[in-house]
Amino acid sequence: MNFLTQLPEDKRLALPDHTQLPCEDGTFVKNLQEHPQSVLLTDSILPVLKKIRPDGQYCIGQDSGIYWRLPQPPEPLVKGAEAPDWFLVLGVPPMLDGQMRGSYVLWKELIAPLIVLEFVSGNGAEERDKTPMKGKFWVYEQAIRPTFYGIYEVKKARIEVYQLVGNRYELLEANERGHYPIPPLGVELGIWRGEYAASTLPWMRWWDLQGNLLLTGFERVALTDVQLQQERQRANKLAQKLQELGIDPQTL
Repeated sequence: MNFLTQLPEDKRLALPDHTQLPCEDGTFVKNLQEHPQSVLLTDSILPVLKKIRPDGQYCIGQDSGIYWRLPQPPEPLVKGAEAPDWFLVLGVPPMLDGQMRGSYVLWKELIAPLIVLEFVSGNGAEERDKTPMKGKFWVYEQAIRPTFYGIYEVKKARIEVYQLVGNRYELLEANERGHYPIPPLGVELGIWRGEYAASTLPWMRWWDLQGNLLLTGFERVALTDVQLQQERQRANKLAQKLQELGIDPQTL
């Protein structure tokens, strides 16, 4: 556990919160695929979250800071945070004191994320860096400590998923579908090759534990439209058949 979360409550309350800490560092998003990938993950998991957390106690972050330490001057405050491309925390409200979080502050929340996902733009060295107090892998494993840590490499069409066991991350093996189960959510994480946001790529997506793809809102509407059209076609064929038999469908 991060040492800041072990401080007495009065000392933690005196530390800065999400309204006092920087929520951006002025850097650019590394590639244009990051935003639609985050939206795809969020859109398709929302029905699951509403089912398992009907109280609405969950928080999703997209390229948002998770503060795990207070830097020593003259370090900028943002050096005390990591900004995963996507993360999910269960058991916390989406808003604090009536306002959206600018960041997620561990010493105020005390609950670690369930899952953190990083989208690789380079060679993946940054996401696997285990340098103490600096490397991204080390910070997630030893300080922020999400239960699951995923490294998504779109160029290689693959995901590495680690699970925190004790004080170390263990690399998980994919199941027979090539997916990684996330039991607390009742879903699997894997690669889907298809078109989304006008781009055909190996996207990272969710499935249920039976291997059914979790659809976005647009996909659910499109599927309903197809089903309605098929239903109308069946009804028209039945009406035509009845008329051929001399039966008026309107009398049935």
